[in-house]
Amino acid sequence: MPPLIAIRGLRKTYRMGDENVHALDGVDLDFQKGEFVAILGPSGSGKSTLMHILGFMDTPSEGSIVFDGEEVARLDPDRRAWYRSHRVGFVFQAFNLLPRLTIEENVALPLLYRDGSDPEANLAAARAALERVGMTHRLGHRPGQLSGGERQRVAVARAIVGTPSIIFADEPTGNLDVKNVDRVLDLLGSLIKEGITVVLVTHDLAVAEKAHRVISMRAGLVQEDRVR
Repeated sequence: MPPLIAIRGLRKTYRMGDENVHALDGVDLDFQKGEFVAILGPSGSGKSTLMHILGFMDTPSEGSIVFDGEEVARLDPDRRAWYRSHRVGFVFQAFNLLPRLTIEENVALPLLYRDGSDPEANLAAARAALERVGMTHRLGHRPGQLSGGERQRVAVARAIVGTPSIIFADEPTGNLDVKNVDRVLDLLGSLIKEGITVVLVTHDLAVAEKAHRVISMRAGLVQEDRVR
């Protein structure tokens, strides 16, 4: 089976004063459909840069990215926005929920930017996503009324509401206590049963070991790629 994402020779270079900084220095990787992968590495290793590029939030300086059969490394802005809206979901350490919206409205928000968006259908999809993460009892609440673990479950619901092919979770447990760390990681891991690829970016080895595959990065390069 061909991979969901195939990366070859990926490089990202930034100009810092008189020097070129290589955030990614020639990365070759494949990500399969329905795979739970952790990308592990210290600050400056390139893991977040890789996530931003694969999530269509940044572009590489060199290299090829084939996403489900389409070369996507140098798409025009409209096509990149389509991929962000339809094929990719994000979960962040800081939750990134809008405080003035209810959790139902927060989860429905990504669907608002799609062509032909229907508010009632969006809210119905949000309720279905919240049911999957066990948060329907909080529909009318705002983020400030929830615990950290509850907010992260809402963030997962927001990530899956658009039925993405892949979810990128950037340090999703960094603000959680031990009990909620396990609950959120189990929730992310359960998504692979639906064929969703989950890529977890972390600097914490204990968190990374919850995934089925661990990719270790340092200085913009893949140091190790192992299946547990």
